[in-house]
Amino acid sequence: HVQLVESGGGPVQAGGSLRLSCVVSGYTYSSICMGWFRQHPGKEREGVASIDNDGATNYIDSVKSRFTISKDNAKTTLYLQMNLLKPEDTAMYYCAIRRRYYGARCSMKTWEYVDWGQGTQVTVS
Repeated sequence: HVQLVESGGGPVQAGGSLRLSCVVSGYTYSSICMGWFRQHPGKEREGVASIDNDGATNYIDSVKSRFTISKDNAKTTLYLQMNLLKPEDTAMYYCAIRRRYYGARCSMKTWEYVDWGQGTQVTVS
């Protein structure tokens, strides 16, 4: 059974940093897409960053140069380093994973991802 557990969220001052972690277990596929998503109250969940099994990454424009997605294969853990945080980054952050087919570039489309973590709250003031 696939499980994803996020941690690292919390309150932070504008301009500060946080590193989110997502421990993944029970997923045996080698070709995968993993991503970080966020959801503001009353709004649709949006993709923030993605990474594939080869290490290729994608980011939404609003977080480029501020956020970095990475993974540690040995620890089966996904990370999101967030720097220069802004109030508009305030959201519930979720990690997710899906199987990757045909070597295609991983997307940040919410509906394409299958397994999700419970979320961790980030509040920037």
